[in-house]
Amino acid sequence: MLPAKLTKPVVPPSFGVLFFLLFLTFSGCISNEKIIYLQNREGKTPIADGELITYEIPEYKLQYNDIIDVNVQTVDDMIQNGFNNKSTVGSSSQMGNMASQSGGDIYYMTGYTVDQGGNIRLPIVGNVHVKDKSLEEARILIEEKLRVYVTTELYVKVKLGGIRYAALGEFRRPGKFVVLQDRMTIFEAVANAGDLTPVAKRDEILLIRQYPEGTRLHRINLIDRQVVESPFYFIQPNDQLYAEPMKVREVGSGENAAQSLALVISAVTALALILNLIN
Repeated sequence: MLPAKLTKPVVPPSFGVLFFLLFLTFSGCISNEKIIYLQNREGKTPIADGELITYEIPEYKLQYNDIIDVNVQTVDDMIQNGFNNKSTVGSSSQMGNMASQSGGDIYYMTGYTVDQGGNIRLPIVGNVHVKDKSLEEARILIEEKLRVYVTTELYVKVKLGGIRYAALGEFRRPGKFVVLQDRMTIFEAVANAGDLTPVAKRDEILLIRQYPEGTRLHRINLIDRQVVESPFYFIQPNDQLYAEPMKVREVGSGENAAQSLALVISAVTALALILNLIN
């Protein structure tokens, strides 16, 4: 009778190896302090809940490659169509939905683009220099030029095609977006891009902003409550937001305790099998 085949006992990993795995895994966990927005940070003047914060928002200045919509109505137009140009309401709504989905400007096909010289070219009027002017300043200038040709009462409206911005990096839904409103906070922009992933550096969001003289890069801390008092709390058209990943992404550790524990168990099991095969 042949003796029963002996099997090698499973050799458990040493305490030192287990300690190393536990330390490596839990050291990569992301604490709540790194992901909770609007905290009152130590060493800075706290902002209490309910405290009133006032803003002085600078008017946006038109730049090269901006696209604006110029709507001109006379008295006859208002009598025929009312205060709103009803003939364009349906098409504008349809273009708005398409632009919001594609990240394009809703007035790309029907609006006027600011060229490299800072001009837009209007029918009959010709070139109008609008670069570095606010929408209200551009409206007044266009109306003055139109009054040379129109003798009746005149109504001129100038608008941008919403706020166009880009979100890159550790966003749940990165991409180009157009939000059809005149003002938007950075938190609205983040929410519109699906919020940040757990491994995003919320205290070092990079804002790339266009100015008339060029481009500037700014760092924004979304964890610090004082961000609501900063000049970058409201984003501007053509802003770009970039969220960098934390080091934990390189290590490959879990984003929370449950994931970290699962990684430890998997690592210990794999190590035990390897040691058993070696022995």
